[in-house]
Amino acid sequence: MKQLARLAFALLICMATSAHALEVGQKAPDFALQGSDGKTYRLADFAGKQGFVLAWFPKAFTPGCTAELGSLRDGADAIAAYDASVFMVSLDPPDKNADFAKSQDARHVLLSDADGSVAAAYGVVSSGDLFPDRWTFYVDKDGVVREIDRSVSTGSAGADIARKLGELGFPKK
Repeated sequence: MKQLARLAFALLICMATSAHALEVGQKAPDFALQGSDGKTYRLADFAGKQGFVLAWFPKAFTPGCTAELGSLRDGADAIAAYDASVFMVSLDPPDKNADFAKSQDARHVLLSDADGSVAAAYGVVSSGDLFPDRWTFYVDKDGVVREIDRSVSTGSAGADIARKLGELGFPKK
């Protein structure tokens, strides 16, 4: 019941904000989300220091999301060559994302947006949707959205993120 109430709240937020989809060149919306490692991650943590990637996924433990997380795990070394933090994000509660990350030996932190407010701000949910779109946002150290991948391939997501970081000129470590 608690999950249903959170989803209803997220849908109300989405209806109020869906007309303002986030676009390349805009400032990334603020966030403070709990990670699968128990830490809270904020947009302010990266401001002026490091770019980041938010790879939204629909639901933990589903076949496509498991494939995507496995691809990020397998591509972690290529991704780690760049000075950017990479996260997967869902509406799942923190404990479910922690279990999902552990089950797949994830090398990246999974963030939980259990109330859906950040998903609404990033435009990955629209009214009537129960799950976020599988979109990946690339944000530079100035907090500007540099790219939005709306055609994520679950099987090659890790390699695709590493390639895109290079194409966008994210600094190497």
